[in-house]
Amino acid sequence: MAHTEHSRPAGRAERSGQERTARTMRRRLRREVPSTVGLLADERDFTAMRCYRTFTFDDHATYLRQIDGLLRSLAAQGVHTTVALFDPEEFAEYCEDAGLDPDTAVSRSRFTARIASGGAAVAYTGQSLDSLVPLLINTAVRKATWEYATTLLADLGACADCGLDIGRAAFERASHILFRLLEAAERGTHHLVCSIPAADEQLLAVLHTDRPDGEPGQLDSSEGAEFVSVLAVGIALESSGGVVLRTTAPDTPDRLHGWRLHRGSLVPLTEGEVFSAYCTDADTGEPLSPEPGVEYRAGFDLGLDDTGTGTHH
Repeated sequence: MAHTEHSRPAGRAERSGQERTARTMRRRLRREVPSTVGLLADERDFTAMRCYRTFTFDDHATYLRQIDGLLRSLAAQGVHTTVALFDPEEFAEYCEDAGLDPDTAVSRSRFTARIASGGAAVAYTGQSLDSLVPLLINTAVRKATWEYATTLLADLGACADCGLDIGRAAFERASHILFRLLEAAERGTHHLVCSIPAADEQLLAVLHTDRPDGEPGQLDSSEGAEFVSVLAVGIALESSGGVVLRTTAPDTPDRLHGWRLHRGSLVPLTEGEVFSAYCTDADTGEPLSPEPGVEYRAGFDLGLDDTGTGTHH
């Protein structure tokens, strides 16, 4: 009898210790499981989601504060978190195609996981929502631009006269042009903007790169692919457009260079044309004051031949 009475507390203590160990192990594993948070970035998207009974938020500002608290909580637990842009229209289409009830948290969760793998998403690193939201929207715009450009290039098909794949040839030409531009640029940090008019919208691509003394330019691969794709659209469609380069280096004024796209090549703008482009309001045509500490310079020659500039005949 005495043995039985003493064994019960010991057994309970053993089980309690096992349970604590299991909880500790689960917490450790939780840190290794990434999380994704779907974010309704603007008031319009938030209002659209309020049609669902199970979406219980009434005020966008309160919703954003709760999102911010959730992100901070996950970060404090050591969880890697990705924030994805939640689009109500895409969510409704997804639920219809998948046969899901959109008015459930489970459906919202499944959609969030889906967009995290292929949609606009950024890693949460402790930044405020005032910084995170513009970054997320910019990521979405960049992704949409890249998808539009690549789809357009793929749909161009082959040249009827020579059989050349128009989109592929334009992409290769654009890659060569970017390589030549970065090779010819001076040392410093470079900010490039490519602007190409397309049928439905104005396509913009931005590229940042750094070129230390005596070294080749270093660039982000995704930004490079987006930039080349947009430039390739202009080449393939033989449209107007152009590229602007801003170079920043220590102890020197920023330098601005510009080129216009013509028949598959970047033709240097004159110093006056670069000045006019930067110092004229695009909407009103009114002159703008020059930016202090900036030198407006002509585009430099990229050594591009004209014979191979076209992508088809």
